[in-house]
Amino acid sequence: MNSRQFKDVLYEQFARISKALAHPKRLELIDILSQGERSVEALAQVTHISIASTSQHLQTLKAAQLITTRKEGLYVYYRLADMQVNKLWVLIRDLGGKKLADVDQVIQNFLKDRQQFESVSAEELLTLLQKGDVIVLDVRPTLEYEQGYIKGALSVPLDKLEKYLSKIPKSKTIVAYCRGPHCVMSFDAITIMKTKGYRHAIRLDEGLPEWRLRGYPVEQIN
Repeated sequence: MNSRQFKDVLYEQFARISKALAHPKRLELIDILSQGERSVEALAQVTHISIASTSQHLQTLKAAQLITTRKEGLYVYYRLADMQVNKLWVLIRDLGGKKLADVDQVIQNFLKDRQQFESVSAEELLTLLQKGDVIVLDVRPTLEYEQGYIKGALSVPLDKLEKYLSKIPKSKTIVAYCRGPHCVMSFDAITIMKTKGYRHAIRLDEGLPEWRLRGYPVEQIN
């Protein structure tokens, strides 16, 4: 093998990664799996595609060694191969936001009424947690919370938030977070809290995956 053949073979192998990611639904699957492992049935439900199509996309990602599986009884559970896959997705997402005007326009159009809300960075939230000056609410579904959450955060799924608010004094600073910067659950949580008179309700400008990538403290139940 000469140097040209070596390079051709090498770059062909690297291209397997980009080919596997070159579909919007496969990127969405990577995004969902960054929260924790899921069955194909659960992934199909979240992505609104058939189980057969979901399975095909998962097999493509698995062939590129971006995800792995474990079997429990009759069910197969999928998860990211490692944190590098999560980091790759965050890089793609952030690069798209910076370089593609269409991405920014879509975000602006959908979130324009929500972007008035105050937000806090991961670094700022870590400082608040260390001082004990904040109540942190994880408004994702319970399963996602159990698979990993910001240390000290309380699990309050969005659909249960209104009932839970009676336990929180309005004088407290409250930070809500969900799956990531484009996840609308935290925006909706702040909307609910603002309408209920919680003037100090703010949102984390990222989500659990970004928090974890920074090496900040994370806990899990199972």
